[in-house]
Amino acid sequence: MSEIYRFGISLEKPLIDAFDKHIEKKNYKNRSEAIRDLIRNEMVQKNWVDGGRAAGAIVMTYDHHKRELLAKITDIQHDYQEMIISTQHVHLDHHNCLEIIAVRGEAADIQSLADKLQAQIGVKHLNLSVSATLTKH
Repeated sequence: MSEIYRFGISLEKPLIDAFDKHIEKKNYKNRSEAIRDLIRNEMVQKNWVDGGRAAGAIVMTYDHHKRELLAKITDIQHDYQEMIISTQHVHLDHHNCLEIIAVRGEAADIQSLADKLQAQIGVKHLNLSVSATLTKH
């Protein structure tokens, strides 16, 4: 287990009250756990901006009746197959599908894949969620 460092911070009373309400709503046991998660999130985002390696998921919904859309989505995924870990396809209703694509690779390449998918006519919504940053190999 890593070594624990303790430090103090100073916050205005309204800010700490709001933070305490937030961490209670999120079911944190204490402020330290909540602050650790905030710091980890910032470090993931910094690594993403700095162009590091990352892992996450692309979640999109689209109209599967849109002419040639499924073929275009599949072609794009094949162009990025080295970073796609897995995909899951869900039929939401007669017209709409949900696609979940687990990815791992260079941040710029993941962003490029997400951008190309989102730009397709018939893609209704796309969200890229980066969940981890990875060390270079």
